[in-house]
Amino acid sequence: MFWIIISVLLIVIDQLSKLYFLNNQLLYNGYVIIDKFFYLTYLENRGAAFGIFQDGRWFFIITTIIASGVMVWYFIKNNNFLLRVSLMLIVSGGIGNLIDRVFRGFVVDFLDFYPFGYDFPIFNFADICVTVGVFLFVIYIIFVYKELDDENTLSGVNNEKQD
Repeated sequence: MFWIIISVLLIVIDQLSKLYFLNNQLLYNGYVIIDKFFYLTYLENRGAAFGIFQDGRWFFIITTIIASGVMVWYFIKNNNFLLRVSLMLIVSGGIGNLIDRVFRGFVVDFLDFYPFGYDFPIFNFADICVTVGVFLFVIYIIFVYKELDDENTLSGVNNEKQD
């Protein structure tokens, strides 16, 4: 129940922030927060990260539903805290953007950064959830996850027949 509450909370934060920028889009066309670094800019993204696959709405809807289902299944099957946090963040962010694609036909983006003078693609809270979740998932894979064969080798289990 804890995980569902956190996930719903993240989705609500994402949707409320997008609704605010959708309703106030005329105010946010490069609104300066930190000059030459951070702006609030309303953008209707009909693609994926970095604007790729423009107008691929149905592809993203179907892919998100399938990927979320697989991740929820892994979430249920595994008790590792780091894995669960990473999957919960990825699924929450994915559902946040899925809601936009289904009901609006586009994803509302508004966080606009220029690190070191580079115009980084505009993104939203759901994208942050997905990015942090993927980062934690990579940490899980590199430092925590062990193949079954490795566990058997490490525990000294020998599957060879005794003569």
